[in-house]
Amino acid sequence: MKLKTLFVLLAFFVMASIQVNAQNLLPKREFRGAWIQCVNGQFQGLPSGKMKSMLVSQLDTLKKAGINAIIFQVRAECDALYESSYEPWSRFLTGMQGRVPDPYWDPLRFMITECHKRGMELHAWINPYRAQTKGTTELSPLHPYNKHPELFFRYGGQMYFDPGYPESRKYICKIVRDIVSRYDVDAIHMDDYFYPYPVSGERIPDDVSFAEYGRGFSDRGDWRRDNVNKLIKEIHETIRDCKPWVKFGVSPFGIYRNKKSDPNGSDTNGLQNYDDLYADVLLWVNNGWVDYNIPQIYWEIGNRAADYDTLIRWWSHNSSARPLFIGQNVLRTVQAPDLRNPKQNQMPAKFRLQRGLPNIQGSCLWYAAVVVENSGHYREVLENYYHRYPALIPTSPFIDDKAPKKVRKVKPVWTEDGYILFWTSPKAKTEMDKAVRYVVYRFESNENVDLEDPSHIVAITENTFYKLPYIDGKTKYRYVVTALDRLHNESKAVKKTIRL
Repeated sequence: MKLKTLFVLLAFFVMASIQVNAQNLLPKREFRGAWIQCVNGQFQGLPSGKMKSMLVSQLDTLKKAGINAIIFQVRAECDALYESSYEPWSRFLTGMQGRVPDPYWDPLRFMITECHKRGMELHAWINPYRAQTKGTTELSPLHPYNKHPELFFRYGGQMYFDPGYPESRKYICKIVRDIVSRYDVDAIHMDDYFYPYPVSGERIPDDVSFAEYGRGFSDRGDWRRDNVNKLIKEIHETIRDCKPWVKFGVSPFGIYRNKKSDPNGSDTNGLQNYDDLYADVLLWVNNGWVDYNIPQIYWEIGNRAADYDTLIRWWSHNSSARPLFIGQNVLRTVQAPDLRNPKQNQMPAKFRLQRGLPNIQGSCLWYAAVVVENSGHYREVLENYYHRYPALIPTSPFIDDKAPKKVRKVKPVWTEDGYILFWTSPKAKTEMDKAVRYVVYRFESNENVDLEDPSHIVAITENTFYKLPYIDGKTKYRYVVTALDRLHNESKAVKKTIRL
């Protein structure tokens, strides 16, 4: 690294450190997600072993950068990056839709195991309506279009389920139930694709479904919004019925409505969820039909049409009925100069907003590979400052607020692998009470045990043991172990004094 570049980077780190410490913005609980997509073709046609190695490498790097949740795209066009009896293997995996991985493996199952091993959540990301992208020239016989072509329409060079048909909702809910029932996912996730993005000069061809299932609506827009509302509500109910601890989250386009369309909208001038995509996100949040919301605020601070500062404040004020995280565009952030100090990028300013505004409990990074590549030193700054201590994922008290019982039999033991702190899982009567992860804290012998200080977290693990850093047995430390359930409720602490 050149001396000048090193100086600039170190100066940025020092400045960021001062800002973070001054504002005490190192939360113990924060959603720190990253999207791993398939539609960019990064996996297409890769041998199974090479893709596994790529994913493991990405997860190791993301873990080091403090990421605690992975949103992994597993269904892009009525296809699957997992074993499905309803839909074909994705061409974004094997190179041709319907082709089985060779040698055989299941990417979703693999990612669940690898994420949980690292203390991360795995959110299965599906696209509900899209059935064929522009690059897919041949559909597998197993594709649902070949069984029920009447449920689909073509628009803008792609194909979609027609949201107007009840059968479309029923089918999508069947897919969700299949994933949730067979896989140990932590959440089902949908991004911003509901009704298709508008194409100039082209009308959505839903006259037939509107005539048949109009339900008395006179306004086509209101009817389309109600179709999507019904799907969101039914998916939420499907997940709750199947596994009540699995969350359902959405990541909508970053503008709900512009002020010119609605006095309560944001002071922006861009595409609108409500009017253009027929996605009434605030209704879903306020009715509790989603368990978290990640609006994609991908613009820079100062953007004339959609100012990041304006939008993050708007969402913080209007979307507090459910956990709110912010969708961040890493490349745009590091490429845009700070308005007050053009010599640095907008990462510090965006973190000040994210952590300084009420109701915002974290963020999700678009996209994971850019973080791994360390574009604009984004990953280094996460590691050294904003994510320099681990964070627990925020709780979901509207689903469950009961903490698991304490761990048992905490004891250090010498083994052939070294000095190991062991404990036993607490007893649990139901799956919701079960401990699935553990937090290990370490304190100096004369320090107060403050479990709200994340600087004392040394591990978040699914194991019931932790390898101790033994030196000479002359220094006392207090170790504390707590249990986390599936929704990250934390048990009472069990302490153990150990000489290391």
